[in-house]
Amino acid sequence: MSAPIQASSVQIPNGDLLIDAYLAHPVDASPAAAILVIQEIFGVNAHIRDVTERFARLGYVSIAPAIYQRQAPGFEAGYDPDSVKLGRQYKEQTRVEELLSDLQATVTYLKALPSVKPGAIGCIGFCFGGLVAYLAATLPEIRAVASFYGAGMPVWSPGGTQPTLAYTPEIKARLYAFFGLEDVSIPPEHLAQIEAALQANQIDYQIFRYPGAAHGFFCDQRASYSPAAAAAAWTQVQALFGQL
Repeated sequence: MSAPIQASSVQIPNGDLLIDAYLAHPVDASPAAAILVIQEIFGVNAHIRDVTERFARLGYVSIAPAIYQRQAPGFEAGYDPDSVKLGRQYKEQTRVEELLSDLQATVTYLKALPSVKPGAIGCIGFCFGGLVAYLAATLPEIRAVASFYGAGMPVWSPGGTQPTLAYTPEIKARLYAFFGLEDVSIPPEHLAQIEAALQANQIDYQIFRYPGAAHGFFCDQRASYSPAAAAAAWTQVQALFGQL
């Protein structure tokens, strides 16, 4: 049986910046592990809020910070072509150091909550958020990361001069990565390079590949939703965060 939850919009301070976020947690619970939920390019929309609430119903304190706060405060979109174009535009304006700063501020916010168990913070991200979650695995207080179909990691990083995979030696978390084998945005050679980087740097990782699944397969509001792959991945995510 899932726990009764409370959910609300909050703001996370990071210097002069206030980051909008969606916070969900069980109504009655002893201190619990916390999960950062990192959005797709579409903002903290209905799907991301739903995922955040799903974790709360499992007993976690969960929070989804707006990673486009610096580019487009309040941005939330659907999945039509215009929204995709705009979401990609904002993605191109992000920077690694700013994203990590905002995620670290979110970790600091969580640690100050009496409902959060010390030393038990995980992170999950989807689409662009999957790439950002890979970067978040370098933050020392994040212990477990689930990265879903982050594209471009061997060739690009937000505002950077080196690809996202160049940050692999700094990863401290246990990492689970999820990919659909029909995802045209992540060619097989990129997936091979990701695994090679994780192996070369002796990262504690697992990679899960889903035949027939395309980009966005976990999102039940997208045309590419794959119920079977999503359910299988959700089982692995729960196993990962169950170790927190």
